[in-house]
Parts: sequence; structure tokens; C-alpha cells
Amino acid sequence: MEKWTAKKLAVDALAIALVCVATMVIQIPIPLGYMHLGNCCILLVSVYFGNVTGMLAGGVGSCLADLLSGYPQWILPTLIIKGIMGLAIAVIAYRKEEEIHMFRVRTFLGAAAGIVIMIVGYTAAGCILYGSVASGLAQIPGLTTEGIIGLILFYVIGFAFEKAKVPQLIRRFA
Repeated sequence: MEKWTAKKLAVDALAIALVCVATMVIQIPIPLGYMHLGNCCILLVSVYFGNVTGMLAGGVGSCLADLLSGYPQWILPTLIIKGIMGLAIAVIAYRKEEEIHMFRVRTFLGAAAGIVIMIVGYTAAGCILYGSVASGLAQIPGLTTEGIIGLILFYVIGFAFEKAKVPQLIRRFA
């Protein structure tokens, strides 16, 4: 279990806020919800800061965005789906004792697993919330596009971070 310090609490709170704002700043409607940039931030936070921060930022940050954006019916599914997404990414990709590299197989597998969890989770949640398999399945194209865009942005920003030596700064101060 991670030791909770003021610095850890501040990092987690900032990560939650980052995901919430990124999810809310650009919202493109898709069936039953909206496409956004929050997934890119969940990927980055999970890879750079690990399990607890990834899980909290994904779950709490995303469900706050649903609450503040007028999608209260999605708060609980989002908390669960995005929390599991952030945790899975970190479990696969993050190693506390290792330097972070965007272009490792483990990083890609973690990111891909997170996107698949998001697509499958929201498809299932849509089926349950709206009582129709067709409603759930109608989300797949939009969710897939959202996931691919998040993955591409994750790699573009992550590559820029590596060139700017951000991972070393994170390791030193986190």
C-alpha cells in the first residue's frame, strides 16, 4: 500500500482535475454520450504515476466530468469502468523502479488494454442502462474512434515528454 503524504494527495488531486477538465473541454456527441480527450490523460497519468493515481484519476475525474456535463446516469458506470481502465493500464505499463519509455511493448499493451476495457465497459453499460443490446452496440464506433484518438494523443504527448525529459522530472519529484 502506498504511503499517503501531502505530496501524494496533491498529485492525485491534480490528476483527477486534469482528467475531469480534459474530458469536459471538448465534447463531441456520440450515441448515448460524448467523445472527449480524457482518455489521453488517463493513459498518461496511469503510465507516469501508477496504480492508485491512475485508478483515482480515471474513475473520479471521469465521473466528475459526467456529473458536471449533465450525464448523471453515467456516474456509477464511469467510476467503475474508468477506474478499472486506469488501474489496468498502470498494472501493465508502470514499474516504479524503471525509467518510463513510451515505446515499450508493455506501455502499448497497457494502453491498448485500457482502451479495450473502456469500449467493452461502456458497451455493456449502455446495454444495461438503456435495456437494449442495440443501444449498447450503437456506441462502439464512437467509443473506438475516441479510444484511437486518445491513444494517438497519448503517444504524441508522451514522445514530446520524453524529448523534454519530463519522465525524469516526474521520477525525481513524484
